[in-house]
Amino acid sequence: MIEKLAIEEQMNEWGAAGIPFLFVVDFEGFRSHVWQLAQLDRHSLQFQFRHLGNKIQEEVSLPESLIFDRQAVDFLQYQQAFRIAQQAIFEGNSYLLNLTFPTPIDTNLNLHQIFQYSTAPYQLWWKDHFVVFSPETFVKISNGQIASYPMKGTIDASLPAAEAQLLANYKEKAEHATIVDLIRNDLNLVAQKVRVERYRYVDEVETMAGRILQTSTKIVGELPADYEANLGTILRKLLPAGSITGAPKKKTVEVIRTAEPYKRGYYTGVMGVFDGQNLDSAVMIRFIEQEDQQLIFKSGGGITSQSNAMEEYQELIQKVYLPFVLANSTH
Repeated sequence: MIEKLAIEEQMNEWGAAGIPFLFVVDFEGFRSHVWQLAQLDRHSLQFQFRHLGNKIQEEVSLPESLIFDRQAVDFLQYQQAFRIAQQAIFEGNSYLLNLTFPTPIDTNLNLHQIFQYSTAPYQLWWKDHFVVFSPETFVKISNGQIASYPMKGTIDASLPAAEAQLLANYKEKAEHATIVDLIRNDLNLVAQKVRVERYRYVDEVETMAGRILQTSTKIVGELPADYEANLGTILRKLLPAGSITGAPKKKTVEVIRTAEPYKRGYYTGVMGVFDGQNLDSAVMIRFIEQEDQQLIFKSGGGITSQSNAMEEYQELIQKVYLPFVLANSTH
């Protein structure tokens, strides 16, 4: 608890002073780190959040043929966790739960190569720890306004009338509405005049296995005048991210601990950057962690009372991808 408080106070202090910083917080808030941008070591930590970052664009040699094979969890093991999640929903302890699993991958790329060729809006490489190439904004803070962009709902873009299918899917609509309500409630903890500005719009994401479509919503609120001196406190009140936990948040996190057979660690935590005036942050999804010499891709999806175990299992596997396309690859 002392370390968490120290990180919060450090972010508040640097925010008030207008000192740019980068931060990462793990899923349950046990491990947090914050660095001044001026003191970052590019040899061990690089990031690129849209137009801001210290990513070194360099020629990184790649193998002639790219290997990317997934060792997905057995469906029966996934189904066991799925049943725990749905039982909690049927008992009223949760009405939406984000269920995730680790997937070991075999690839002839290393973390730094993956980072160099990633094209996602939010990218971070931490040497010998992990690489993340997230499409999902957590919150943005600018000119006294805070905005969140929860992302829920995914479909293979190559399917016939994929966008229409996604927007019409009852389960996806219910899941998205639940998360939007949760995020609205979260923002009300730190802001006033919270409102939905754009509801359930569709984004397209390129992957090495093809295009996928995802739905998002923009929610905004007005912060108090002294918000720069409370950046750490604001973030602490909003964590963990609602889109990758579920609702109600506290009880759902307890169910996640029971259902998932591993510790998420930094996966589904939050990373962000303060440039001295504005803050931009992302949920750490599309995440590959290094454990000794093994790379582990972590992914998941939202479970509701209407969810089908096989469909959710297939979505979990679909989200195990690299965010770039090369001519010679096997996957």
